[in-house]
Amino acid sequence: MSPLVKICGLKTVEAVQAAKGADYFGFVFFPPSPRNITSENAEKLKAYASGRTVAVTVDAGDDFLSEIFSKFRPDYIQLHGYETPERIKEIRQKFGIPIIKAFNISTPADIEAVSLLEGISDMLLFDAKSPKGLHGGTGLTFDWRMLTEKTFTKPWFLSGGINIANLEEALRISSATMVDISSSLESAPGVKDPVQITEFMKKVKAIKIYSHSK
Repeated sequence: MSPLVKICGLKTVEAVQAAKGADYFGFVFFPPSPRNITSENAEKLKAYASGRTVAVTVDAGDDFLSEIFSKFRPDYIQLHGYETPERIKEIRQKFGIPIIKAFNISTPADIEAVSLLEGISDMLLFDAKSPKGLHGGTGLTFDWRMLTEKTFTKPWFLSGGINIANLEEALRISSATMVDISSSLESAPGVKDPVQITEFMKKVKAIKIYSHSK
């Protein structure tokens, strides 16, 4: 089997169509990000997605989440901020949607902290810790060796600085079976390149792994 793929930060029909074959399609709802999208546009693009859709948010309030869900009905919500266990439970209860919790990784201690939120999340995502004010999409990586031999009770994505050149190395070192990619498929910040997306999809689907669980 090939690794599962999430293409994140999609904003155009051309980009979504180029990502055909991806398992998850991510749409960013975070105004400071160059990948930010409105719920109306995300709803239009959803019709072209061939996999599950993900609304990526950062410490969003209930009013903002309600606005997103009233127009764009994603299959998952990704929480990419500093959401507490109480806040995650609150979002799950109010909106009734599976949760992908993102973790910003820099040191082994960040990996150990995952256990505090793992039980109340449906999936996990490990991204590189970004400069203050940024939440992913920076192209930064972390030391994938910190994930070697680690086991988690929930499925997890490897993210942060993955590109077509280092993909196989990232999978080998981390033993990841799911990858999330965004900025390395862009011609400019927030501008996805359909050609690069197509090439990445060919590359990742040609890779074979033994299992999607660890």
